[in-house]
Amino acid sequence: MCAHFRISQTCLAGPLDGPPQVSYGAPMAVHAGRHQFGTDSDRIFLRTSRDGMAATAGHDLTIEASRWSGVLTVGEDLAPSALDVTIDLNALVVREGTGGIKPLSDRDRREIGGTARKLLRTDRYPEATFTATGFRPAAAGGWEVDGTLTLAGASRPLRLSVSQTGPDQYRAEGTVVQTAYGIKPYTAFLGALKVRDAVGVAATVDLTGREGDPG
Repeated sequence: MCAHFRISQTCLAGPLDGPPQVSYGAPMAVHAGRHQFGTDSDRIFLRTSRDGMAATAGHDLTIEASRWSGVLTVGEDLAPSALDVTIDLNALVVREGTGGIKPLSDRDRREIGGTARKLLRTDRYPEATFTATGFRPAAAGGWEVDGTLTLAGASRPLRLSVSQTGPDQYRAEGTVVQTAYGIKPYTAFLGALKVRDAVGVAATVDLTGREGDPG
């Protein structure tokens, strides 16, 4: 699965008493230039939950996108001009399974990965793209990013909520409804066990010590 994010938005810059900063309701120490992201220090997760009469037999899953990269571009006016992220959906890895009658085995994890690729039809749609159309401060703090997610050949609106979790550390969260993209949620035991339609998406980014390369 590949996800491609693009953000274009103007922001207000504060007095430049120190290093340049981008601010959307809270300081964000991002220098002008291009900033590289990826699996070295940043992570993207999918979180599924179970439903149905036999839900206790299944697991709530945490699945990581283990192969991805991204670039954030910040202009000289300290406004983000673009954010591009690419996620390989053929590199989804089951990291954790909670609940269930017994713990997940390595074989279980491999089978789940294969099932996910089949449901996402990664042979036909190896990439998903997200193009942001707005970036604004949220009333409760943090920011909201609105855009369009294209997944499994379908395009739908998606909103991401961004919060600061520590110095130069940020978390983005959203919810993807599988059936909105023509994806049939996994079921077993004649439908008595199934994965809920809504899947949580979360990304964590650490900007500590990152200098922007000239655009």
